[in-house]
This record gives sequence, C-alpha cells and structure tokens, in this order.
Amino acid sequence: MSQRLKNFPNIPGINIAGTVVPLSDSIRTLGVTLDKNLSLSKHVSAVCGSANFHIRALRHIRRALTEDMAKALAVSLVQSRLDYANSLVHGACNIKKLQTIQNSLARIVLGSQPNVSAVGRLTCLHWLPVHSRITFKIACLTYKTLATGQPTYLRVLLNQYVPSRQLRSSSQYLLEQRPVKTEFGKRSFSYMSPYIWNSLPYDVKLSQSYDTFKRRLKTHLTRC
Repeated sequence: MSQRLKNFPNIPGINIAGTVVPLSDSIRTLGVTLDKNLSLSKHVSAVCGSANFHIRALRHIRRALTEDMAKALAVSLVQSRLDYANSLVHGACNIKKLQTIQNSLARIVLGSQPNVSAVGRLTCLHWLPVHSRITFKIACLTYKTLATGQPTYLRVLLNQYVPSRQLRSSSQYLLEQRPVKTEFGKRSFSYMSPYIWNSLPYDVKLSQSYDTFKRRLKTHLTRC
C-alpha cells in the first residue's frame, strides 16, 4: 500500500468553498484508528497504550485480589480491548506488540513464575494467543455467515469450492480460495476467511450449532 501511494501526487488538502482543508494522516472510526497506509500501526499502538494503563493499575492492586478476581478484571479491562476489531489486524506485522501485552497480563494474573513460559501461563488461564484469537474471530464470523446468510455483503464473498472433476476434497466442505497477488490483499475477508475455514478439521466445520462450533474450534486451536 505504501509503495502504491508513492505513485500518487502529494495533495496537501482539499479546497472547499475557497478554504483548504488539510488532510489527516489518520482517522478514528468505530473505535479503530485507520492510517493512510492502512497498516493499523497507530491502532495497535493506541490499543497497547490503553492496555498498559490498565495493566499498571491491576499490578498495584493484585495482592488484594484472588486469582479469579484478577482474571475477571484482566478479561474485562484488557483482554476485551485486545479482542475488539482484532480481525482487522490479521496478517499485520505488529501483532507481536499485542502478544507482548497479553503475556504481561497473564504474568500479572498468575504472578511471576520463572519456570513457567508465556505459553504455559496462557494455557493455565485457558487463553488463546493473540494470533489464535484472531483466527477464532474470523472462523466464527465465517460460520455464522454461512449458517444464516447474513450479513449479505459478506455472504456474497463466500462460495463453496466446486472442483472441475470428482476429487477427495469435494466432500470436505471447502470454500473457494480466490487468488491474491499482494500481501495487502491477503488481509481481506474474501481471502482470509476461506483460507482459515479450509484449514479447519472436517468435524469442526460440520458443527450443528454455533456453541458447538466455538467449543470444537477452541479445542482445535489450543492443540495447534
């Protein structure tokens, strides 16, 4: 995206009724900060800043809380911020920052244990890592879209894979994978939704209810 922008002329602002309105490098909408390159780096930085504020506050009162109380506060104050609109950062290069925040949060809840790894703490708390939580969100959205046909603007992007001849994959409930040439294009829902869906086990995709799907999906991602 940044390379393509270099080919466009630099526009300092937009002239409206004789007044030049300067362009902004970023805009905040529905709680998401979008920058001109759509890298979402500013959004991730804002999430990390807000999360760190609550982590510091939680650290000050941790000794007065039980583990269950600390976990509940961590989920409501910090984990919810990491999960909000997290599907937008799929494939972004700064997910590691969000993972660092989650690791710090788990360390506050469980206490500093030198012999326990970051992955071990997340497993103990039954928390999926950030990347897996993003996969979980997109997979759940795909399941609901296929099951209900809503929202329409997403349903039209999902087509069942129909091979030209009878193959073993014909009965695997796959979605058509559209070819994409750029890394930026791989972050689109039309690409990553079929990509994630096709990677799921057959029994997960054939779940009869949304609750069953979520339960099987979390078990699958935990084992990965």
